[in-house]
Amino acid sequence: MAARIEHLVTSGQFSLDGGTWDVDNNVWLVGDDHEVVVIDAAHDADAIAEAVGDRRLAAIVCTHAHNDHIDAAPALAERTGAPIWLHPDDLPLWKQTHPDRLPDHWLADGQVIEAAGADLTVLHTPGHAPGAVCLYDPGLGTVFTGDTLFAGGPGATGRSYSHFPTIIDSIRDRLLALPVDTVVRTGHGDTTTIGAEAPQLQEWIARGH
Repeated sequence: MAARIEHLVTSGQFSLDGGTWDVDNNVWLVGDDHEVVVIDAAHDADAIAEAVGDRRLAAIVCTHAHNDHIDAAPALAERTGAPIWLHPDDLPLWKQTHPDRLPDHWLADGQVIEAAGADLTVLHTPGHAPGAVCLYDPGLGTVFTGDTLFAGGPGATGRSYSHFPTIIDSIRDRLLALPVDTVVRTGHGDTTTIGAEAPQLQEWIARGH
């Protein structure tokens, strides 16, 4: 059975640098009727567990460690027994939200997470956060970009641990190199494609944020 992609939107708050904002997050599930991976366990462990159902949760993969992408991860892991994966460069951010619970495994650039026929290749794409990653599956023709690339531009870089030139390098070198018809499934908001975003690169650079 081929892997499929399922989508859940959860709502909560993003907090960093003393500010707090209400946000809606995209939670992505990749798998089949028996096994699934969750990308970004945001806000609502109950809703995510309900979406997983009676399937085996093979992994909880964090695209980065801003609180709105990881706040439900430990509760979901405890409920399901699934391991939490994070890039080690985001450990300082992780500890702001979960000081007493470390991730179970460290993501590495080029690593492949396999589940239910899906092969999710880890692309380290720092800029929005030091340990930000995207997950690319050529078989599914999709890349899960977290907050690195959105419909209409790069993720925010105005807060701690972020850097605009770095995110531009990540997008140009790692994401825009993917096939133009690759579907971009983001951490917030609408889905787009690599081909739709690539022509805007110079405009983003000129805008500088």
